[in-house]
Order: sequence, then structure tokens, then C-alpha cells
Amino acid sequence: MDVPFHNLHLQWILHQGNGVARIPGTTKTKNLDDNIGLLKVKLNNEDLKEISDLVPINEVAGDRIHAPLVRFTYKFANTT
Repeated sequence: MDVPFHNLHLQWILHQGNGVARIPGTTKTKNLDDNIGLLKVKLNNEDLKEISDLVPINEVAGDRIHAPLVRFTYKFANTT
């Protein structure tokens, strides 16, 4: 694989299909250029399997927000 390790997660996300949102945030132009450059890199099935095997989904899946912080989310905001 010819992907900088720190950007590997973005490239893996790009291969997860249209049902997965990809929103890489950055404050530096160089990082934005690196992120855009990832579109040129293609992971093959072997690469994707290797990544998936290293990080089992049951170890990284979960709620986006920790339970104590849910009360601060927009779902509970008074917007009227």
C-alpha cells in the first residue's frame, strides 16, 4: 500500500460504499491536499481485508456520543 499511515483510515472509508459519509476535517492546506491525493490511491481486496482483520468492527463500533453528553446534543435543544 502506498498510503501514508495517518491517512489510511480515510482511504479505508472511501472503500466502504456510498452509505458511509466521508467528512475529513483539517485546518491546514497541506493536509487537505493529502486528503484529496488519497482519491488516486486504490486499495485492493487484500488490503481491505488486512485492515479489517487488524481492527475488528466490534472493537470500534459504538455510539457517536458518550451517554453523559447526549443531553447536550441538538435532539434536546430548544430551537423555538
